[in-house]
Amino acid sequence: MTPIEFLQAAITTPSPSGYEEPIQKLIREYLNSHTSDVSVDVHGNLTASIGDASGPRLMLAGHCDQIGMLISYIDEEGFLYAQTIGGWDPQQLIGQAMTIWTAGGPVAAVISRKPIHLLSPKEREQVVRLEEMWLDIGARSADEAKASVRIGDPVTLDLKYHTLLGDRVSGPGMDNKTGMWTVMETIRRCAAEQTASPLACHLHSVATVQEEIGLRGAKTAATRIDPQVAIAVDVTHASDCPTIDKQQQGDIRLGGGPVIFRGPNINAKVASRLIELAEANGIDYQLAALGRAAPNDSNALQISGAGVATGLVAVPNRYMHSAVETVSLSDLDAIARLLTLFAQNLTPDCDFIPG
Repeated sequence: MTPIEFLQAAITTPSPSGYEEPIQKLIREYLNSHTSDVSVDVHGNLTASIGDASGPRLMLAGHCDQIGMLISYIDEEGFLYAQTIGGWDPQQLIGQAMTIWTAGGPVAAVISRKPIHLLSPKEREQVVRLEEMWLDIGARSADEAKASVRIGDPVTLDLKYHTLLGDRVSGPGMDNKTGMWTVMETIRRCAAEQTASPLACHLHSVATVQEEIGLRGAKTAATRIDPQVAIAVDVTHASDCPTIDKQQQGDIRLGGGPVIFRGPNINAKVASRLIELAEANGIDYQLAALGRAAPNDSNALQISGAGVATGLVAVPNRYMHSAVETVSLSDLDAIARLLTLFAQNLTPDCDFIPG
């Protein structure tokens, strides 16, 4: 499987928070030919490791979970109702094709609401609420629905990988399977270049779980690995499309390269080193500011144990938490290249203590 085939397979593999087993199996099978040290912990985090075990521990974290839903009720006529997993805009769900991932295999569903012809003038002016929508699998009764679906089965949008013009690709789950891809691509490249560029650090690339419901996997993985340095890779909002306020979000563009964050959640020396490596190696990059604790794995990493020198690199992403999240493949490649350089240049002499 090539790296791009791995990305395509990841996008079409379900991984709602708490139900990441299918994608962790995919990642493990992909990495087996690149490193023999691949493990999954009791929480579900997958860690691939290479390098000098006596060197500084570097953790790269890209969460593999995606937002989804969870079947919570089946009514007498066989219609299904669901809770959300992670942050949804209910408007994104109207009229969507969905998949319920059951023990017997995927079950196709649609989610919708009352047709516009039947909406009252007042209803047409209101924002639809989640409880006003339902999943329809074509069942004619509760018994028929329950023969295929159980309470607690996870649900995703129809998982498709769409190729757009140029190097742009779209689909649900780019948040954050693209970030996961970059940290796994980094370890693949480091393994391939070990002869020419042996690692002086102990690199741990982690596909963390349950980020969408509270950064939970990063907390447990960091406790186990106890890194001295960590870099989280997640998506960030691209502002190069209509209606996005650049004054608030910054000028972040698809194809502009890795987004390197600066702010109190970030170790200043880690950020500076990422910038220096990008500039020295001709990698285009973008800067972003974050004046608070990050809403992603870098938050949990920074305050793990006695504290970790933490960086945050992001993939520009349009239309986050939707069925049409859009990214640039060149940004993914550039992030993997930058992280590979960071790992190859991390030695016991590197000092990330502020001051």
